[in-house]
Amino acid sequence: MSAELISIIALVAIFVLATTLSVNMGALAFAGAFLVGTLAGGLDADGIFAGFPGDIFVVLVGVTYLFAIARANGTTDWLVAAAVRLVGGRIALIPWVMFVVTGTLTAIGAVSPAACAIVAPIALGFAAKYNISPLLMGAMVVHGAQGGGFSPISVYGTIVNGIVERNDLPGSPVVLFLASLAMNTAVAAILFVLLGGTKLSRTRELAVSGPPATEPGAPDSPAAASGSPVAPAAVDSASAQAADSGSSAPAAGSGSSAPVAAASSTAGASSSAPVATTTMTLDPEAVRLDVPKAATLLGLVVLVVSTLVFDLDAGLSAITVAVVLSVLWPASSRKAVGEITWPTVLLICGVLTYVAVLQEIGTITYVGNVVGDVGIPLLAALLLCYIGGIVSAFASSVGLMGALIPLAVPFLSQGTIGAVGMIAALAVAATMVDVSPFSTNGALVLANAKDVDRDRFFKQLLTYGAIVVAVAPLVAWLVFVVPGWG
Repeated sequence: MSAELISIIALVAIFVLATTLSVNMGALAFAGAFLVGTLAGGLDADGIFAGFPGDIFVVLVGVTYLFAIARANGTTDWLVAAAVRLVGGRIALIPWVMFVVTGTLTAIGAVSPAACAIVAPIALGFAAKYNISPLLMGAMVVHGAQGGGFSPISVYGTIVNGIVERNDLPGSPVVLFLASLAMNTAVAAILFVLLGGTKLSRTRELAVSGPPATEPGAPDSPAAASGSPVAPAAVDSASAQAADSGSSAPAAGSGSSAPVAAASSTAGASSSAPVATTTMTLDPEAVRLDVPKAATLLGLVVLVVSTLVFDLDAGLSAITVAVVLSVLWPASSRKAVGEITWPTVLLICGVLTYVAVLQEIGTITYVGNVVGDVGIPLLAALLLCYIGGIVSAFASSVGLMGALIPLAVPFLSQGTIGAVGMIAALAVAATMVDVSPFSTNGALVLANAKDVDRDRFFKQLLTYGAIVVAVAPLVAWLVFVVPGWG
């Protein structure tokens, strides 16, 4: 049996064991990389370690370390409150704010993982505060990043257009950009509906500033009965209204520095009203900008500038900022290292090391050559899209396209397949799957999710990633390749 087939069988075994025995998949993957690489691939330890994703390791550790400090000193609460004020207190718009922000960052030159590293912790922190589906929020961040990722001035767009030009293929940077933007926006809209976004717009709205509707101590004031700013009964009423509409209001009075102090039902709302609105007031502590918060915000700006303007590594930049904050305020950052999601780091680094072994022993090239020998151009194009989607769920999307596009050259040169449409389909198929928890973007979403059952959330991301891998290449092929664009 060839080394390529052995490596594929071992990959299947890793997935089965991890799923059935609840063993960390990363640990299994490291063992698989050692056994397959040594016994079947003829690699030594240096050859195996060469595939260790050191850059992704540093990104995961650095970003989660920095935002653990930001949570400890209240900066994330301040950012959540700022996001609430930005959209006038409409929670349903927050996922779209995150989509647009990440898309804008990648469109103007940010690498997709860098944009997700900046936005994902904020977005998922907001999801935890207001009971928004973390899958929805995480997917909006990733799809936003990929939606803007192929603009003519973006990193992905520049690389792919350069590959097309070097292979003397006809290309259209505008079509490439719009194809990715349209597909990711459409998927985001579908997810918004399926994962409760429309219910958010019907059931909750925040009051981000100003005093309560009635003065404390007045006869009709909720505080009059309890002596507190907002009576517990008001919270119960709001929770009941939210429960009737299929969602729950965030808990108040938990003792944390959450930016929501209390909730109350809308005055005069009747049981027959089609819209139930919960009004929440922001905790003054969350909106107060003290020195540690200001320094952390400055550190986040430094992170953005260093990665987008000076093209510095996002992980190393994040760790540096985190260390500076730790030195200045050691008390609030003492436990931050312990909040780094080490099981996720092991999971991602192990799987990516195994995929690197597959690439080193020729498994990826082997599969690509098998597809290239298919005599039907349309079928070969569909298979290439699926290879792009499946492999990219575990490896570098752009690096993979660098290998796939040359494989498509032989039948593209025959003129039976439109080159512009094929390139767009490959780009979409190879990047939409970055919601997989094994990709850098998906790993950042998993690592920064708060107040969730991490194993359950991992399975949700894995299931959604599998659905995208199964559907996105087919849809991209139908939309861009079959009509014969370019």
